[in-house]
Amino acid sequence: MIPVMIIDDERHGRDIISEYLSAHPSFKVIAEAADGYEALKSIRECTPELLFLDIQMPRINGFELLELLDNPPSVIFTTAYDQYAIQAFEANAVDYLLKPFSRERFDQAVQKWLIRRQHTAPTGMDWNEVGFGRHPDRIVVKSGHKIEVIPLHDIFCLEAADDYVRIHAQQGIFLKKRTMGGYVAQMEGKQFVRVHRSWMIAMTALKRIDLHDPFGTMAILANGLKVPVSRQGYAKLKVLLDL
Repeated sequence: MIPVMIIDDERHGRDIISEYLSAHPSFKVIAEAADGYEALKSIRECTPELLFLDIQMPRINGFELLELLDNPPSVIFTTAYDQYAIQAFEANAVDYLLKPFSRERFDQAVQKWLIRRQHTAPTGMDWNEVGFGRHPDRIVVKSGHKIEVIPLHDIFCLEAADDYVRIHAQQGIFLKKRTMGGYVAQMEGKQFVRVHRSWMIAMTALKRIDLHDPFGTMAILANGLKVPVSRQGYAKLKVLLDL
């Protein structure tokens, strides 16, 4: 039996998938969840091989859930929103079912996964570098046994740390398994600016620029942190600050 999990905040949506799966006896629904928090716990306990995953859900959405998993299973999205389809396929999602979908369309997605499973070894997908739309309004991170939802307006800066990014925020400092380039692609603009190869700062957190620091040009932030500013970074700041 192939263990699968259904994640959807609507009971009706979960029931439809369960009904459609009843025609596929090789699959067994081992768990259901109505939100990302509940799903995260169940996935770690049950280790499903395939997820049927909604996107818009309470507390944390489907994409945020996948970012929190170290080794995400295969995913078939089941959603009423089409704007994330391209990014989902770029990240190797099996399929993207737009609600309301027919039994035939559902069967097509299942067969696609079965063929892929037969010809390739099961591998987890890395969702950490997928930018699901520019300018998100929050970042979700794991902190011990807790999940922290950090609004962007609480963030002072982001700092590259090898394969991670260190997030300096009002709530504390957090590590996220993602590269700086992924955040730059999503967030850089008027609100955030990359001032150095390893640093991106929030413009609202910038208090002053020290041009004569012994270590070079430094941005002084509201939390007292001194961030190095490269020549290119300073050029960006001059434009944004109209200097």
